[in-house]
Amino acid sequence: MKHETFDVIAVEGGRPVKMWTHGVPVEDEARKQLSNTAKMPFIYKHIAAMPDVHLGKGSTIGSVIPTLGAIIPAAVGVDIGCGMMAAKTTLTANDLPDNLGPLRSAIERSVPHGMSPKTRGFKGRDKGSWDTPPQAVDAAWLQLKDGFDAICDKTPKLRNTNNYKHLGTLGTGNHFIEICLDEVGFVWFMLHSGSRGVGNAIGSWFIELAKKDMRTHFINLPDDDLAYLPEGTQHYDDYVEAVGWAQQFARLNREVMMQNLIAAVRTVITKPFETHVEAVNCHHNYVQKEHHFGKDVLVTRKGAVSAREGELGIIPGSMGAKSYIVRGKGNPESFNSCSHGAGRTMSRNEAKRRFTVADQVKATEGVECRKDADVIDEIPMAYKDIDAVMEAQRDLVEVVHTLKQIVCVKG
Repeated sequence: MKHETFDVIAVEGGRPVKMWTHGVPVEDEARKQLSNTAKMPFIYKHIAAMPDVHLGKGSTIGSVIPTLGAIIPAAVGVDIGCGMMAAKTTLTANDLPDNLGPLRSAIERSVPHGMSPKTRGFKGRDKGSWDTPPQAVDAAWLQLKDGFDAICDKTPKLRNTNNYKHLGTLGTGNHFIEICLDEVGFVWFMLHSGSRGVGNAIGSWFIELAKKDMRTHFINLPDDDLAYLPEGTQHYDDYVEAVGWAQQFARLNREVMMQNLIAAVRTVITKPFETHVEAVNCHHNYVQKEHHFGKDVLVTRKGAVSAREGELGIIPGSMGAKSYIVRGKGNPESFNSCSHGAGRTMSRNEAKRRFTVADQVKATEGVECRKDADVIDEIPMAYKDIDAVMEAQRDLVEVVHTLKQIVCVKG
């Protein structure tokens, strides 16, 4: 069934799926996954699929899943609280050095990233070649410590994770730090990361716990990764507490990295400048209670951003593509949501099989970034066309700024 801006898929035995995907390809496996999720008995009203929707674990990435009386831990995922932060500066393109290499190097020294010993174990935050000052990390951890202790009292296994050690670190995969220029030449700082090792451990623990509960109660599911925690149970309460904490960790993690990114830029650009002229810090993998269609419901955004009327959000493209600062239109049919990016069109292994370093060099021309075999899985051609994605969600958001990256740091 077609509407003006979205399609409706009727799901036999389940709720409908409303899809903002006009002009954007959606693989059959993702459609099947959406239908499986829509068959869960606690789905409220419908599922909203964003234009970047693609296959995920249990539920599709790029979907908004409202529920009454239950949470699906795998729908939230293991990168709990993953999201974006962007800050406009008073710098302009004319203030940047001709050679952007030293700027990228300064950022790489200041923000631990990738799979280095520093980010794996952090044995000696004050050792090695990293310039990260510990003050911001310690101040952020003070806000997190009591909550973490309370979670670990219930689940002691979580204490032995990379928690404090990963605060202020970037990670790998599609996580990145960028310096961008907007449509009139102002410099923006932008980064993408989440709750890192401790969020992964929390997500994995409760996903397995939910699966165990399903087996205990002989509950059959269309997909094991749709295992859920019913409201009113201890496991549900424990998860709500832990996932809320992980989302706070993710937000603070981005704030610490932004502080260190700004400090790194100041070591290269000596001209005084201000930041946070306009700043956005938003999750796109998370769950929270919201009010929709007359009820208080749990909304899980798995690769989607809150887009309430007037609310600012960030929709990044891939390496070499544009990104957008957007303002939400508060569309109730999407549960006030929009896409979280361009969305992948192929797996990481497929991208590595199909493309070469030469392809990566050509696709990222004009961007100061890594151009080697280890980042081919992030090549722009592995993602959907960001312009088509933006066109498909024109009734969800309006573009406030268009950003083009000139420096990109990946792990």
